[in-house]
Amino acid sequence: MHYPKYTTTVVGSYSVPRFYEVIEMQIEAGMLGPEDMETAQFHATQAAIMDQQVAGMDIITGGEMHRRTNNRHAPPNAMLNFFWQKLPGFSRETRPKKISVNDSNVFHPASICTGPIKYADLGLVAEFKAVSEFAQKPVKITMTGPHMLAKVAFDEHYDDLKLMMFDLAKVINRNFRDLEAAGCRHIQVDEPLFALADDEEMAWAVEAVNMCTEGLEHAAVHQHVCQGNYAVGPEYDGQIGHRYFEGRYPAKMIADIECDVLMVEGDMAHLYEGLLGDTQLAVGAVNVQDMAVEEPEVIAERITALKWLPPEQTLITSTCGMNHLPRQIAFGKLKAMCGAQRILGGSAPN
Repeated sequence: MHYPKYTTTVVGSYSVPRFYEVIEMQIEAGMLGPEDMETAQFHATQAAIMDQQVAGMDIITGGEMHRRTNNRHAPPNAMLNFFWQKLPGFSRETRPKKISVNDSNVFHPASICTGPIKYADLGLVAEFKAVSEFAQKPVKITMTGPHMLAKVAFDEHYDDLKLMMFDLAKVINRNFRDLEAAGCRHIQVDEPLFALADDEEMAWAVEAVNMCTEGLEHAAVHQHVCQGNYAVGPEYDGQIGHRYFEGRYPAKMIADIECDVLMVEGDMAHLYEGLLGDTQLAVGAVNVQDMAVEEPEVIAERITALKWLPPEQTLITSTCGMNHLPRQIAFGKLKAMCGAQRILGGSAPN
């Protein structure tokens, strides 16, 4: 699939209401039940869909609202624990695991792989159907990639990152095939830790990601290269926004991923000059680490600064997800992206 020039799309997550944490505390105190959290997630998903549609985004998500029961990096983390908890082979227990080379205080609550990873329904089809009930725009479903899921976990079974990734990829591929059969035409893989992989590990990761999407015939594949920790402000346990990239960004190997769209941060986009072939580039021209809402003209200038990138090969997105942003800021950034699209003369996909 080839999108019209300057198509707008979100990375995935949307502003998570702070009342999620209050509901969690009330559930722990016995004042509310899990069904109350499900109700809150349902309404937050509706609101996320509506915000994206009102702003004018072309390809939307459900905001990943149901994957998170609080608004922090503690478990259940929406990118990791939500999926680990569904996969046979992973313990429901988590232990803190240091990830970032830049900050010893940054860690993920990591699950423990205690046995072979086998098939599980990861909930992607149910998510697509639930979001599609309310969506009036094309719906994209996002999924954490095999490299992230394997690298962050504690491995007490495989003792082999490659084999662990490949088994995860087989499970993801079956879920993607089911998702495509259900009518989903926009599927995204999220990988934040490519910059922490050496060349050998990166080659395994590329192969694993390609295994995830093998056999898809109708759905467009978006490969999102996350920036890592994007929290903003001391209320996020001191994890002030920074990236995992430190002098290494394997753009050439990332470009070997078989996808329709690469989604990257704006300040990393220049590294893909000459590497894209027919692949489109979604430029993260909206900075989710900036609490100010950019003017549409600023976003348009960030796009056109990539003079080598043809308009017909360009999509507009943000640097990462917006789960940590207050709703009014996240919504403002959505509208600014759509304003930049109008300035640039883009059009929505059919």
